[in-house]
Amino acid sequence: MRYFITISGNIGAGKTTLSKILSKRLGWALAAEPVDENPYLEDFYKDMKRWAFHSQIFYLSKMAKHHFDLAQRNESAIQDRSFYENAEIFAMNLYKQKLFSDKEWGTYEHLYTSLLDIMTPPDLIVYLQASPQRLWERIQKRNREVEKYMTLEYILTLNTMYEAWAKSFTRCPVLVYNIDNTDLKNTTSEQDDLISKVKQILLINNNNSHSCDWNKTNNAS
Repeated sequence: MRYFITISGNIGAGKTTLSKILSKRLGWALAAEPVDENPYLEDFYKDMKRWAFHSQIFYLSKMAKHHFDLAQRNESAIQDRSFYENAEIFAMNLYKQKLFSDKEWGTYEHLYTSLLDIMTPPDLIVYLQASPQRLWERIQKRNREVEKYMTLEYILTLNTMYEAWAKSFTRCPVLVYNIDNTDLKNTTSEQDDLISKVKQILLINNNNSHSCDWNKTNNAS
């Protein structure tokens, strides 16, 4: 049986690292986040209100194509970041900042909901939950050029939206896994713990389909 799971979380949560770990440990294909250069990105940073809509439509189309292709594979796969996050967190945040006009947001929302109607959801979303302070520490440590202009306030805003999103998302099960006091990259026992939870929800090696808690939260210390 094939499975399709997605790793979600705020900037700095370790989505790519965990995706690679699970891909290697489970022997599943890794579907990395599309990295095609956004042709509107430079214009967006020069004039955000003018180019926010164009930039987000580009991301929406790329992530939708990525999701569709992945859902049609005949092999189990792990996706780094979901299609849903782009719209329901990042684009929504731009709208709340009034970088989308109401008319632009109406068009974007209509397109997004139309895609949802034909979208096959993943079997599971693993949401990497973290405190804003922990995320900020990780962002500062990795020192990526594209993240140099981010602020703690921006991460705080996104984190609030992520928490609400993870609680309200109903298209597939969501496993909330707190990473504040973990080191998944270097600790095999923590990897084992998470993999066990993933398998339980996917009903792998579990004969009782009623025993899993769809929103079980890890509070590892």
